[in-house]
Amino acid sequence: MTTAHGIPDLLSPEFLADPYPAYSLLRERSPLLWHEPTSSYVLSRYDDVRRVFQDREGDFCTDNYGWQLEPVHGRTILQLDGRDHSVRRALVAPAFRGRDLRERFLPVIERNSRALIDAFRTTGRVDLVSQYATRFPINVIVDVLGLDQADHDRFHDWYTSIIAFLGNLSQDPGVAEAGLRTRDEFAEYMLPIIAERRENPGDDLLSRLCLAEVDGTRMTDGEVKAFCSLLLAAGGETTDKALASLFANLIASPDQLAALREDRSLIPRAFAESLRFTPPVQMIMRQAVRDVRIGGGTVPAGATVTCLIGAANRDPDRFAAPDTFDLFRTELAEATSFSAAAEHLSFALGRHFCVGALLAEAEVRVGVNDLLDAMPDVRLAEGAELVEQGLFTRGLRELPVEFSPVPRPRPTR
Repeated sequence: MTTAHGIPDLLSPEFLADPYPAYSLLRERSPLLWHEPTSSYVLSRYDDVRRVFQDREGDFCTDNYGWQLEPVHGRTILQLDGRDHSVRRALVAPAFRGRDLRERFLPVIERNSRALIDAFRTTGRVDLVSQYATRFPINVIVDVLGLDQADHDRFHDWYTSIIAFLGNLSQDPGVAEAGLRTRDEFAEYMLPIIAERRENPGDDLLSRLCLAEVDGTRMTDGEVKAFCSLLLAAGGETTDKALASLFANLIASPDQLAALREDRSLIPRAFAESLRFTPPVQMIMRQAVRDVRIGGGTVPAGATVTCLIGAANRDPDRFAAPDTFDLFRTELAEATSFSAAAEHLSFALGRHFCVGALLAEAEVRVGVNDLLDAMPDVRLAEGAELVEQGLFTRGLRELPVEFSPVPRPRPTR
C-alpha cells in the first residue's frame, strides 16, 4: 500500500489532465493506496467508498474537516456527530425541501436564471461557464438569504476564493492566504447582518436560520455564519460545475439531447447521470476512528481516508459501461437520485448526505429548461476545445456554445 507503480500520481500533470484512466488503474491494481503527498489512504472502488460514507459501524468520522474546512468556514455542521449533528441538521434541513423549497426558493431560482439568460439570449453565442453556471447558484443563495443583490459580484469572488482554498492540496501559499482573507471579509460582512436579523427578522432564509430552534437549541451567530459560508461553497459548487458538465455531456450525445428536449421530465435523470459520469466533487475525506479493514488492507486509527468519488462512480462492478454517458441508465433511479438512497455517490451518503441536494436538483431543472428554450439548436462553438480542470473539485474551464437567437416570449396578460 505504498505509491503504486505505473499509476499517475494524484498531483501529477497527467492525472490533472484526465484522472479517469488513473482511476481505472487504481481500482484494478491498488484499491487501497497510501498516498504520501496528502498523507492519506486512497479508496477507489464503489463498495469501499459507499461503506465509508454510510459508516454503519461508526468506523469513520469527519475530524479531518478541522484542518480542511474550519480554517476558511469556521466550525460547520459537517464536523459534528451524534446529537450535536442531528439537532443542527434539523435546524437547517427543513428550508431545503418540500413546501419551503417550492414556495421560497423556486421563484428566486426562476428569476435569477432568466435574468442571466436575458443578458445573452439575443447574441447567438455564450460561454455557459462564466456567463451562466458560475453565477446562477451564487446569485440564488445571496437572494434567498435576503442579502443585497448589489453584492452578487462580491459573493462570486468569495465563492471562487473558498473553492480554491478547499482544493489546495498542493498547499499553494497564495491560495491559502486568499482563502483566509475571504474568511475574515465574509465574517465582517455577515456577523452584523446576523445580529440585525435576530432583532428584526424578515421572510428570508437568513432570518429563519437565526430563529430556528430544536429542543431548546439555536445556532450561535458563528454557527449561522459558518453555515452560510458552507452553503456558498457547497451549494454553489455542485450546481455550477454540474450544469456546465451536463450540457457538455448532452451536446456530445445528440440523440440524448434530442430526447431531453422532447421530454423535459428526463432532466432529473440526466442530472443524476451527469453527477455519476462527471461528478463536480471528485473526492471527499474522512478519518478512521479505529483500525479498519477495507480495500484489501488496513487503515490505521486516526489516519485520513480519501474517497475517490470520480473513481467509485465509474466502477464497472457497479455500473454497466461506466465510461459512457447514458441518461437512460437503469442503475440510477430518479426517485432516489437526490436522496440518501442515491446510487451515485456525488452527494455522499449517510448522516452527512448533502442537505442541499434537492436545491441543486431544482436549480438544474429550472436552468436546463430555460436554456433549452432560449437555445433550441445549441451546439459547441466552432473550434472549441473543452478542458476540465481541478483535482478536489473538477469542471470545465469554459463551455462556448452557439445557437440561433430566440426572443423571450411576451408575458401573457
